Amino acid sequence: MKKIKNEAKLLKQAITLGMAFAKKQGFADLDRSTSPKDKVECIYRLLVAAQQITPLPADKEDGPNMKHKLVLWISRLLPPDHELLQ
Repeated sequence: MKKIKNEAKLLKQAITLGMAFAKKQGFADLDRSTSPKDKVECIYRLLVAAQQITPLPADKEDGPNMKHKLVLWISRLLPPDHELLQ
């Protein structure tokens, strides 16, 4: 897994956008007491179900790989000249 520049900030952006996507799909909003790990997993599973990202193999479904998938997803959605991609 290749390290991506600004990965932590991109992940934060992915969680924000993923939560907005979930809300538009009719899911309840995740509250502040939900752990970041659970948010990542919920958003990852929602995006897989919506066919926005390809699923990881079952043996590689863990926190770091899910986070990496979300970072790749958001990096494709952002414009090429976005500050987080520089």
